[in-house]
Formats: sequence, C-alpha cells, structure tokens
Amino acid sequence: MGTDIHVHEVYAGRVLQGAGARTLVPDEIERLGARRVLVVAAPSSAGTAQDVATSLGDRYAATFGRPVQHTPVEVTAQALALAREVRADALVAIGGGSAIGLAKALAVRTGMPQVAVPTTYAGSEATPVLGETEGGVKTTRREPALAPGTVVYDPELTLSMPYGLTLTSALNALAHAVEALWDAEASAATRAYGVEAADGILSALPAVLDHLGDVGARARLQEAAWLAGACLAQARMGLHHQLAHVLGGTYGLPHAELHALLLAHVMRFDLPAAPDAAARLARVAAGDPVGAVAALAARHDGPTTLGALGLPRTALREVAERVAAAPYPNPRPVAADEVEELLLGAW
Repeated sequence: MGTDIHVHEVYAGRVLQGAGARTLVPDEIERLGARRVLVVAAPSSAGTAQDVATSLGDRYAATFGRPVQHTPVEVTAQALALAREVRADALVAIGGGSAIGLAKALAVRTGMPQVAVPTTYAGSEATPVLGETEGGVKTTRREPALAPGTVVYDPELTLSMPYGLTLTSALNALAHAVEALWDAEASAATRAYGVEAADGILSALPAVLDHLGDVGARARLQEAAWLAGACLAQARMGLHHQLAHVLGGTYGLPHAELHALLLAHVMRFDLPAAPDAAARLARVAAGDPVGAVAALAARHDGPTTLGALGLPRTALREVAERVAAAPYPNPRPVAADEVEELLLGAW
C-alpha cells in the first residue's frame, strides 16, 4: 500500500450513550445470545457491578473484582481461571482502564464478546489496544479482537469520581487527542475527532471541576473522552504515550496521573515541530494550548511532578535512554539528552 493511502477503521460496533444507559446492559447481553456473564469490575465500581449482576438475573455467572493497573499477566491468569470455572461466555467490564483492560485480555484469549461500561475518561473502551505488564515490562498489542463490541456511556456513573481522578482521567483522554493531531498519518476523520475532543475537554473539564455533580457537564466531558478514545484507536501515539508506558510499566506509577503531569511538558516539546496540530489546538484553547493544559494540571489535588509521584531522580537518564533507543513515531526527533531534560522539568 502506498504511503499516501490511509485506512480509517471504526470501533466499537455499538455505542449506547446517555443518563441511565447502564440499565440496557441486560438487553445487550440478550442480543449477544450469552448465557453466562462474567462481570469484571474495579473495587470502586462494586456497587454498580452488583446492580448490573442483579439485573442480569440467571445470565450472571460471577464477578472478578480485582483488576490491576497496567494489566499484569498474573492477574489475567487468575481471572481466566475464574472464567473457565464458571463457564463464562461473555464479559461485562465496569470501571476505568484497569477493568476494561482486563476484560480485553480475557476476550483476546477466549473469544468472548465484551460489553464495556466505562466509569472514567480513560478511553480504553474505544480502542483495539491493550497494554500488558510482565516482569516489570509493559508491552502494547493492537488487534481488532481486543475492541469491545458494545460500549455503554452513562454519565451518571462518573458522578462518584473524586476531584483528582476526574482531572487526571480527563487529561489522560486529552493526551490521546493531542497525539492524534500531530500524527502525520492520521485521517481527516481522526483529526476532526481530535479537535472536537480537545474542545470538549478544555471547555467541560473546568465546569466539572467547579461542580462535580453537574451531569450535563459530565456528559459533555464523557462524550469528548469517547472521541479522544477513538483517536487512540486510529492514530499512532508518540513520545507522550511512550513515556507514560515506560514510567508506568517499569516503576508502577499511576497511569492517569502520569498523563496529567506529563502532557504540558510534551506539548511544549513537540508542538513547535507540529504546526498544524498547534494551530488546531490554539483555536480551542484561546491561543495557548500548553498554558491551558498546564493550568489544568496545576489544579490537581495530588502529585503534580514525577518526584512527588515517587520516581527517583536517578531514573530519569535510564528512562530517556530507553525511549530514545526505540522511539514511537513523533513529530520531533527523540534524543536521550532532550528527553532527559523534558523529564527533569516534569520531575
């Protein structure tokens, strides 16, 4: 295929959106013809998981309630053993990226269909991408079988998100849109998703942070996060995501907080080499996208630097060298010295 020809694929097959959409999960399971449903849920979603389990009636088989960040393969093995024990034939994932990632890992190993019910803005539910960790190394796989066939977006499920997670999860979503905008191979549709996602996040997130119970603003933020997830599904991720993967997989640092504190630093590094992305982002960020993102990141009520997050200063050079040795596609060339300087600013 010529390098000037692009392919745009769409995930998932069905998206249910709106307040109360979670009540339609049993209808989706019936549509799939499934009889034994394994619910995968984070502890923070235990109440919703119980409600969904009850609504499934005889179709409910069991709940695995211990997903872990970065999808360690040993946790997947535990969940797989439970799925086989209860003879599960479908998966319902409820929670953020950890729960949805675990369901993906199970689906790709068993062929079971998935219904994803996200409660954060991580965006994993919209992608055929899975990051798995083994022995402290995180690897990313991409294949169509990983994408949930149905995604249920219910903004009411995001109301319980605390202030800090609301902020960091939304900036995690924004990172997907930003990196799609500077991917030279992204399609016109993906760029349109990216602009709309950035506009929605930058306009709705401050409103949500000021009034955490605003369902309308939450719905707008969730919709923007969905589009950002679609960007992650379509575009090549660059330096920002590579840094998050290396730091998260090797040092066990929290995924959303990593994205939130790194994003402005990477934008400052990359946007001068990506004038089209810079112009598009400037239109939705009052002319200063780096400043807008930095201001939002500074509103976090938790760690806002790599040092505060627990990363030792001595790790920066090693991370920089690993990234420079096998860089992701990026608008600006990646050299170890420059990456170390970027990381030092974030540290």
